[in-house]
Amino acid sequence: MKHGTQDLALFGGAPAFLEDRRVGRPNQGDRRRFLERMNRVLDNEWLSNMGPLMHEFEARVAELAGVRHCVSLCNATVALQMLVGDVATGGVPGDEVIIPALTFPATAHAVQWRGLRPVVCDVDPVTGLIDPDRVEALITPRTRAIIGVHLWGQACDVRRLEKIAETNRLRLYFDAAPALGCTHGDTPIGGFGDAEVFSFHATKIVNSFEGGAIVTDDDALAERMRAIRNFGFGPDGRVEEVGTNGKLSEAAAAMGVTSLDALEDTVAHNHANYEAYRAALAAVPGVRPLEYDARHRNTHHYMMVTVDEPAAGLHRDVLLDVLRAENILAQPYFPEAMHQLQPYADKSTVALPHAEALCEQLLALPTGPKVSADDIGIISDVVRVAVAHGPEVTALRRARTTGTAAQ
Repeated sequence: MKHGTQDLALFGGAPAFLEDRRVGRPNQGDRRRFLERMNRVLDNEWLSNMGPLMHEFEARVAELAGVRHCVSLCNATVALQMLVGDVATGGVPGDEVIIPALTFPATAHAVQWRGLRPVVCDVDPVTGLIDPDRVEALITPRTRAIIGVHLWGQACDVRRLEKIAETNRLRLYFDAAPALGCTHGDTPIGGFGDAEVFSFHATKIVNSFEGGAIVTDDDALAERMRAIRNFGFGPDGRVEEVGTNGKLSEAAAAMGVTSLDALEDTVAHNHANYEAYRAALAAVPGVRPLEYDARHRNTHHYMMVTVDEPAAGLHRDVLLDVLRAENILAQPYFPEAMHQLQPYADKSTVALPHAEALCEQLLALPTGPKVSADDIGIISDVVRVAVAHGPEVTALRRARTTGTAAQ
């Protein structure tokens, strides 16, 4: 246990952990079952090109998402690019797609790659989700689509966005990268808008090493997406679309199915971790765990907190340095909003105050199957000590950075 600044590793104390506690450790599931599946893949010699494990994975994801179609892909970025490409067909370069300011860069990149212009929208100041009122204000005659993001598994205001899209005859997609297994009310995320995109990257709650999927109830859209992921080949073997190579390999599907097997246990562990963090941080001023709307199910794959500098006595980045010195590899989420990233900074002169404020405060703490209740107690103790001595920690950290003595 740490008692003062002298105990913090940033200032010479012993680190709280000898081995890293990280954000986003892979959920591997049962390694024996994975290897059994891989042996079948190798015995079958069907390594890619829509094999049986890929179809099993798609069927299970579709069932979990409550939709008719799951089109698995090599990653979620390709999935977004394919959907945006469907929007771009028949349009002109520079047509617009509205996206939230808080999202992974792939959301904007997918729009830009397909020759459309990402229009960045401010977010709700508490949840970080795209603000439907701001969406309406940004619609112009050049707007072709809206992409909402279910940030940290929180459901967007899907019904309001669906109404806006319908009224303005716009496509509506959801970047649901971290949201498999989450719900809006009692309805699984996956079936809202025209289509949704999941990620199965190694850091996600269900991983396939690298992978993604488009999920939808639109039969025609699903058929086009299946053709596009396989070089444009349609069901009869003829090239019908301008396609790409977006197929999910059997090795990736083997990991995906194995990871799905462990999903409920992982969710239960994450929920316990979330409650443990909430209890441990309850009395720490200025450090607030993100509260999720109880009407919707969340998998608690991310342990998000905000650090309010005036109340905590130190900036988020100071606390981040303290934690990392203890081998607690927390992450800022996000260090910059989308409109502040260099590729997009010169395309918007409008300040987005809610997104910018959250980017100064958000912090992801380690959670997942490899993080225990004891770990959470230790991590929270480091946070407590750092905040209790916030001004002193800030001064000592500044002195270390500038090479001057703390006053």
